[in-house]
Amino acid sequence: MGCLLLRFLQKLIEVAPSAFVLMASAGLGLATTNVAPARADALLLVDVDSGKVMHERNATRPWHPASVTKLMTTYVTLKAVRDHRIELDSLFTVSANAVAQNPYKMGFKVGTEVTVDNALKMLLVHSPNDIAVVLAEGVSGSIEKFSEEMNAEARHLGMTQTNWVNPNGLPADEQITSARDLAILARALIREFPEYDYYWHIASIRLGRRIYRNTNRLIDAYAGADGMKTGFICASGFNLVATATRGGKRLIAVVLGAKSSTSRAVKAAELFEHAFGTDPLSSMMPSLTVDALEPVDAAPPDMYDDVCGNNRRHRRTKDAEEGGEAGTTSALGMKNPGDRHVLPRSGLLTSGLAAGIPPVEVYTGPVRDDAASEASIASGTPAPKKKRLATTPKPRDGRQLSTIRRPSRASRSFGAYDK
Repeated sequence: MGCLLLRFLQKLIEVAPSAFVLMASAGLGLATTNVAPARADALLLVDVDSGKVMHERNATRPWHPASVTKLMTTYVTLKAVRDHRIELDSLFTVSANAVAQNPYKMGFKVGTEVTVDNALKMLLVHSPNDIAVVLAEGVSGSIEKFSEEMNAEARHLGMTQTNWVNPNGLPADEQITSARDLAILARALIREFPEYDYYWHIASIRLGRRIYRNTNRLIDAYAGADGMKTGFICASGFNLVATATRGGKRLIAVVLGAKSSTSRAVKAAELFEHAFGTDPLSSMMPSLTVDALEPVDAAPPDMYDDVCGNNRRHRRTKDAEEGGEAGTTSALGMKNPGDRHVLPRSGLLTSGLAAGIPPVEVYTGPVRDDAASEASIASGTPAPKKKRLATTPKPRDGRQLSTIRRPSRASRSFGAYDK
C-alpha cells in the first residue's frame, strides 16, 4: 500500500503545471488565461466516452484549422440529413464557385452532379476544396449561409474559440479554432452520428481508374487508428484530428502546428500509445473534461516561416505534399492501395496496414445499385440515371450563388494550400 501511495504522489508531481493553472482558474471562475505557449504546437488527447483530458499542451491556444474545417462541414451536412432537409442520395451540382477553389480538388466541370454520399467520401479521404463548396451550397444555398450554420452548430456544441468563414479551411484571418474545440467536434461526430462512422474509416477511394488514399497516414500506419481528418496551410502548419480504438477504448488525438505530415502522425501515435499503455493508477489522477479547459487569450500563431519559408526541404509541401497527384495512383495493376504515404518504420508506426482494404468506389451522377455500378466500370459507360432527387438552388438571374471570402493581405501570406 505504501508503495502504491508513493507512486501516486510521484504521478502528482509529474502533472504539467498548466493543468493546475487550469484547475485553479476554473475554481476562481476566470474566463480566460493569458499564458504564452512554451512550444509552437498544440496537443490534446481525450477519451471519447468520458470526455476526460488525458494529455494537453496549448490545447486552448487559438489556431487556424486548415482542412480539419471539413469535419464541421461534415457535421452540418450529416445534421441536415438527420433533419430530413437532404438525403445521402440527394444530387448537388458543381458550381463555377466550386470549380474556382484551389489548389486541391476533384476537378469536376461546372454542372457535374454528385450525391451527398459520394461527396462526403471524397471530402474525408482526399480533402478536395471544391467538394466542400459543393456541399455548402447544396445544403445551405451559399457559402455565407453555410458558414452561419457552421457557427451556430459550433456555439451549440460549446466550441467557444471557433469561428468559421468557409467550408474548406482555405486561408482566412477569421477562420479560427483550437485543439479543445476540435476535440469537442470530433467527439460530437462520433457520439451523435454512430451510423456514419464508416466515413472516416475509409482507407482509399476509387474514381474511375484513379485511386485516392486517405491523407490521414495513421490509418495505414498505426494499429487501431480509425479516423479522422488532416489539414495544412502555411499559417497553421500540419494539423491532424485522429481517432484510434483498442480494447474497447476510443481516443481522440489533436495535433496542431506540426512541421511535417510525418511529424504530426508520429506525435498523434505517441499520444495514443501512452494512453493505451496499462497504468493501474491512471484513473486516480486528477483530470478535467475537454469542455472544462479554459481558453487562452492570444492570437493564432503564424507558422509560415517554420513550414513554408525559405526552407527548401519543405518547398514541395506547398504544391503536392498531400492530395493531388501525390495522393493518387492508377487503379490499373495497383496491388497495394497503401504503398504510398510510407512512414519511417519505428516501434509505433509501420506501413501497409491498409494494403488489404479495397478502395471504396465513388462516382458522379445519380446513385447506382451495385449491379449497375459494376457493369458501368467494366464497360466504361455510365450507369442508367435515376430520378433526380435534389440540386443546388440556382438564382434566377444566373449569377453565382456565392463567392468564398477573399483572404486579406495578411492572410495571403498563409499560403493557399489547404489539406
